[in-house]
Amino acid sequence: MMSKLMSLSQAVAENVKDGDLVYAAGFTHLIPFAAGHEIIRQGRKDLTLARATPDLIYDQMVAAGCARKVIFSYMGNPGVGSLRIVRAELEAGRLEWEEYSHFGMISRLQAGATGLSFMPMNPTGAADLARANAEYRTVTDPYSGREVVVVPALNPDVAIVHVQRADAEGNAHIWGIIGEQKEAAFAARRVILTAEEIVSEEIIRSDPNRTLIPGFIVDAVCEAPHASHPSYTQGYYDRDNAFYLEWDEISKSMDRVHAYLDEWVYGVADRQAYWEKLGDEVHKRLKIASRPSAAVDYGQY
Repeated sequence: MMSKLMSLSQAVAENVKDGDLVYAAGFTHLIPFAAGHEIIRQGRKDLTLARATPDLIYDQMVAAGCARKVIFSYMGNPGVGSLRIVRAELEAGRLEWEEYSHFGMISRLQAGATGLSFMPMNPTGAADLARANAEYRTVTDPYSGREVVVVPALNPDVAIVHVQRADAEGNAHIWGIIGEQKEAAFAARRVILTAEEIVSEEIIRSDPNRTLIPGFIVDAVCEAPHASHPSYTQGYYDRDNAFYLEWDEISKSMDRVHAYLDEWVYGVADRQAYWEKLGDEVHKRLKIASRPSAAVDYGQY
């Protein structure tokens, strides 16, 4: 087995370049905040940031001056309100954008992952989106003769995927809410994988149905505990709902935003330092009880 283990700083330095199209995967949980912060620390510019739900990570990356464009489906501070910074930059005309439905965005990744130039989809109430976004087009179905909506393939230069556990080669287990991690990884030219823990090849092979990311498409593997905070990682720690509320207040003032970035991104060396800085009170608040699933017996073969 060829080890692809490296530090997150090395993975970003080698795989994320100015001008790249970056897809940070994960839906609700497993959002790769640690990698986003490392991209900010390394001063990447002119990125196109694609994500089904931009979440706070893209608000922070836009505030840090990393982005020239966002590609998204639904944009907001989940359960709170707008992403104030991204919205302000869009309204000011300083940030390019493309908006899709969730199904449209996932269809784009599916096309990219399967080597197609586009993906057909049934209309999903997105008539307004189609009028605002010229990338929505229609073609004639050669079988039925009816018109179908199509969207172009999305092939990120780099996909960043956070997982619960992976081996050193990049074979990775994901459980809980399954988002678009697999599609994003297969569609991308390069893949950075961050994991709560690095485990042996035997542990990964013991449960092949959970191996959504195979090592042969992964370029870098980084052990990064707590990498999805303030999001959560199913089975490891809870979502920091208090911070999502706090960010809504912070993002009302660019002075406060830059102070946050100075303290919590530029002011810490890595994710371990970030987690330690959060302190015991936050650690205890985000601690979860164990709730293992029933064992699965794959039998003899």
